[in-house]
This record gives sequence, C-alpha cells and structure tokens, in this order.
Amino acid sequence: MGLLSPLGTGTALNWEAAREGRSGIGPITRFDAAQHSSRIAGECTDFDPLAFIDRKEARKMDRFIQYAVVAAQLAVEDSGIDTALLQSDRAGVHVGSGIGGIGSIADTVKVLLEKGPGRVSPFFLISSIINEAAAQISILYKAGGPNLAIATACSSGTHAIGDSFRIIARGDADIMLAGGAEAPVTPLGVAGFCAMRALSTHNDAPAQASRPFDRERDGFVVGEGSAILLLEERESALARGARIYAEIAGYGMSGDAFHVSAPQENGDGAYRSMLRAVRDAGIEFTEVDYINAHGTSTSWNDKIETLAIKRLFGAHAHKLAVSSTKSMTGHLLGAAGGLEAGFTALALLHQVLPPTINYENPDPDCDLDYVPNQARPTEVTVALSNSFGFGGANGTLLLKRHF
Repeated sequence: MGLLSPLGTGTALNWEAAREGRSGIGPITRFDAAQHSSRIAGECTDFDPLAFIDRKEARKMDRFIQYAVVAAQLAVEDSGIDTALLQSDRAGVHVGSGIGGIGSIADTVKVLLEKGPGRVSPFFLISSIINEAAAQISILYKAGGPNLAIATACSSGTHAIGDSFRIIARGDADIMLAGGAEAPVTPLGVAGFCAMRALSTHNDAPAQASRPFDRERDGFVVGEGSAILLLEERESALARGARIYAEIAGYGMSGDAFHVSAPQENGDGAYRSMLRAVRDAGIEFTEVDYINAHGTSTSWNDKIETLAIKRLFGAHAHKLAVSSTKSMTGHLLGAAGGLEAGFTALALLHQVLPPTINYENPDPDCDLDYVPNQARPTEVTVALSNSFGFGGANGTLLLKRHF
C-alpha cells in the first residue's frame, strides 16, 4: 500500500502517527483563509512531488493526480512486485476522486476571465479530469488491464477498491492498483464546504477540531492526499511470496435515495451497505471485531452511523470496537476510503486498533466503544471499513486477517 495523508508521506509514517494518536490538522497554509469561516485543514505539508515525478510531467498534473501517482509508486515499491508483471493486460488501475482537479479548474477560470480563452493551457483538461489519475498510473507502469475512475463523493476510494476486488474475483485481472485521491484544500473547495456549514470552526484549536462521536463535534475538517492499495489475486500473491497485509473478503454498497447531502435519519443506507458486505463475505455478524467508521465529526453522520451499526449488529454492537481515523487526518473526501481501508488492513496485520482522538464528552446518541484517545492492542480477525458519500452513495469493505 501507498499512504499519503496529513500524517505524512508513506505508510510507515501514517501508521506510526495513527498508533500514537497524533493529529495532522493545522491552520491552512496553502492560501490566505482569513475570510473563510473554517481556516483549518489536514494538509500534506511534507509532500514534494518532484521527489517522485519529473518537473515537466508534474506541471501537467493537478495536485490530486500528483498525490495519486506518488501513492501508486509507494504501493508498488512496498509490494516488492516485479514491475514487469504490471506491464500486462492482467494488471489494471482504478482510482476514485470526489472532486478531481478543483484547484486547476479555479485557476483556469481566473486565466480565462482575466486574459482570455487564448491563454487557457492545452493541459487544462488532462490535468483536472478525474480519470487522469488512473490514466497517469496506467501509463507509468504500462498496465494495460482495466483503466477506471469513479466519482461517488466520499465513497469514491472505497468503491474503487471494492470494484477492483470484484474485477479480480471474476477473472478480468490479476492485479489492480486501486484507491482514491483528493486535493480540495483550495479557496473554492473550502469556501464551498463553508457555505454548506459542514466544516468545523474550531479555528483556535485545529488539532482538537475533528472529534468524531464527541458531543462537542461541530463539523468535519477537510483533508487531502491519496491512498493506493495493490490488490492481487490470492494464488498469484502466494506464488511470488508476497507480504500480505489482509484479505478483502466482502464488499457492499447501497444508495440512500433520500437527499443530495444528508444521510437517511434511520441509517438504512449505511445499514444495507454493511449488511451486504458481511453477507458477501459469508460470515456471521458476531465475527466482526472492528469497524473503521466513516465517522466524519458531523452531528448527523456520527449519530446515524452509530444507529446503523446497532441496528445491524444488535447486542454485538456493544462488543465490537469502532474508531474514526478522521479524528487525526481530517476528511479526505474521495481519498478517505482508500486511506481508511489501509488503516484497517494495518490494524489486522499489527493487531492494534487506531484510536478516535479528541473523544472527551460522551454523546448519549453515540454510545459504542470508539477506542477513545489511545490505540488498543487487541485480537482482531474481521473488520469493516465504511464510507458514505453525498447523494447517498454508500460503500463498505470487509477485510480479514491473513494467516
């Protein structure tokens, strides 16, 4: 896997920070946010694209594409795979994004209005459209298999991984580089979420602003980055002696069919997404040990996700652990599902649950075990990773410990 987030560039840095409960959230430095109601974000402050990408090529890529290409390089390096195996129609790429090149779009509109259409860059479209993240990775590795992109808001990364799981299962590929990428920390991106009143305004205490399931939560903190997982058919991975983090054993998805931005009040969409993932894996509900929650730190999401978990698991809901790593990273939107699937796999590998930090004030509507404030060494065999997006696009991955 290749993880790139506000916690750092690289899987080791991300996992170390998550285990230690460190926050990657701070004041916005990318632009002057003085006029924005929310002036904090999870920025990838240590990211240097030129350490991985030729300067000329990097200039043709929006930041979200740069993030995806670098995360893919980290994943391939981490996998130890012979890159010759990727130069095949049996290897593919599937990368989701909720917004795509919003920074490039806003910058180009300014050029258009101030300087005219003749000054618009010929690279504008290929630097900003969502499928170009997957395209650039496919070109880099000469991967001639499925080349896909998906835009299902905050479920994009989860859906890309789940779809890739199905692509391999039905025999259309042996290897898929899959995940999500997002770069929304721009004046327009932050202003849009501010206008919706979706963001936290704890500007004076950024590290404590993202507080999923806590009674004092007041909105999510926008984050950026990318996470790409290298998925491989089981026998192929075993034959080459691959180090295996976890097994993807189930995938569920659903549509709320309810509202353009709000979740269903009864949590039915989230419930059905998790239900289908568990059924797809063919396991009992009581076998699930841990859920990496969508857990955005918004009033409605955290309450409704908790309700859906209790509805699905009944009495077992109070025996399993639930945590939100968004408390540390902020919400990476279309990249969140990839990052959180990565954290879930790492939890299975290391037998440690990442915490929900900033959990200080219990909410009567959120009454599960949220692994508060400190990582927890424990035995964990089966885990879910949830993602729920605007428009009611829900996705759940079920991962199992590999023995």
